[in-house]
Amino acid sequence: MNDHPHRTTATTATATTAQHPQEAGELPDHVTQDAVVVVPGIMGSTLRDTTTGKDLWGIGGISWLLKAWTTPSGLKSLAMTEDELAGKTGRIEATGLLKHSAWTPYLAGSEPYADLVDTVRSSVAHPAAILEFAYDWRLPVATNGRLLADAARRHLTDWRLHPAHTLARRHRTDQREGRLVFVAHSMGGLVTRAALDPAHDGDLHTDTRGVITLGTPFQGSVKAAVILATGRGAPVPLPHRKLRALCATMPGLHDLLPQYRSLRAGDDVRHLTPGDVTAIGGNAELARDAARFHHRQKDIGLPGHRSVVGVNQPTWQNLTITGGELQAHYDGARQNSDGTFIRDRNDRIRYFRVHGDGTVYKESAILTDAVTHLPLQHGDVAKAPTALDAITEILRDDIHPGPPQGEAGCGLSAPDLVEAGRPWKIHLSDVDSLPGLTCHLTDLADPNRPVAQLTLTWEDGTAVATASAPSPGLYRIEVRTPDGFDITQLVLATEPDQPLAEAEA
Repeated sequence: MNDHPHRTTATTATATTAQHPQEAGELPDHVTQDAVVVVPGIMGSTLRDTTTGKDLWGIGGISWLLKAWTTPSGLKSLAMTEDELAGKTGRIEATGLLKHSAWTPYLAGSEPYADLVDTVRSSVAHPAAILEFAYDWRLPVATNGRLLADAARRHLTDWRLHPAHTLARRHRTDQREGRLVFVAHSMGGLVTRAALDPAHDGDLHTDTRGVITLGTPFQGSVKAAVILATGRGAPVPLPHRKLRALCATMPGLHDLLPQYRSLRAGDDVRHLTPGDVTAIGGNAELARDAARFHHRQKDIGLPGHRSVVGVNQPTWQNLTITGGELQAHYDGARQNSDGTFIRDRNDRIRYFRVHGDGTVYKESAILTDAVTHLPLQHGDVAKAPTALDAITEILRDDIHPGPPQGEAGCGLSAPDLVEAGRPWKIHLSDVDSLPGLTCHLTDLADPNRPVAQLTLTWEDGTAVATASAPSPGLYRIEVRTPDGFDITQLVLATEPDQPLAEAEA
């Protein structure tokens, strides 16, 4: 068994060091003396096979991405082995944070973390204060939490011995010793909370000044259940079936299943059971392990927690299962303060559209009242300038900046997989007027040249644009609203008439 199934890296490039004036004995007023740990979300770490040296996930190149998802053998090496399910890890190692835009069915794309790391770098006293914690996201969150606890302790110890730490303390109004700040996207927030379990390091909680979570599904996501059910009962595109095959025995994906009462059953809404998960194609034992894990996590607090939460994007909240087939719903039941469901005058359960970031519905991403709501998709909540501004304020001032409230921005709905040369539609919700609203389609093979500025029209009271990808590749939809918000989503375009019934990997 390999005791180091992942690799963590700190940003140490000479070019970035030159951006910090600590060598001259000076620091800007805004830098912190704290050490920062950046924790990515699911599929946000690059992975490599340690036996062959072959990169398995997150390498650059759109041609690789197309091959990975549209050929039966692509990504086959990422499937969990019997040894890995038994806890014998080490076959695959994480080599770094995602540095290229990537696409995954249902998740609307994964954006690189370079902008997030650069934002953190502008707020610390030295690049050595940053730890980029890469991890094997296929494994249980609990496993990665233990690894993060160890890595964070080593990082803080090393940082406190660094000369720039001493300089930063002298510079600050509060000259306390540096502590940890975790900046965690999506699943990374669950890994961070698991790391703060006192069973791993009883002092790590005390040594943590704050935790910033970005779209973390603390109560899980219906989309995880949809991924497990994909391809059962009806033909679907090969990439979506490949994702289900990959995730069917993946503990990390089961840890993202909804832990709130999400399954509609007659005039009730109940929790998913291991039997339900089995019925849709998942693993009953992994579902039990996930439920036990989340139950234990409820008593673990996140010190100085602030959450950045995506809103206004249509997001699945509830589901129904009939004969093993799953249907997801964009609205969900809500409860009164006594735990009973809100009902209408006929004593039937009422369902509400709360929305979220397209993957995590809003209330699943919130633990405390310290929340910044931003109209962003899940992949962009760790990259958009508005989110990075919020992170900067928290890192530099120890003060929650206050959330932009109200119905800002708009909602974006578009297919995640399209055929090149064929038209498809983009729908924008919560739009009152078209003037000042723009929509572009950009080919990421040449991101400096938009494919087209799309014409927006009204269709059944909804703002709609028709788009077409000229050739196979990875594209970004970019919407800018009159109030200055940017909402984006990635779309993969395949060859026309891509077969749907290929054998699964």
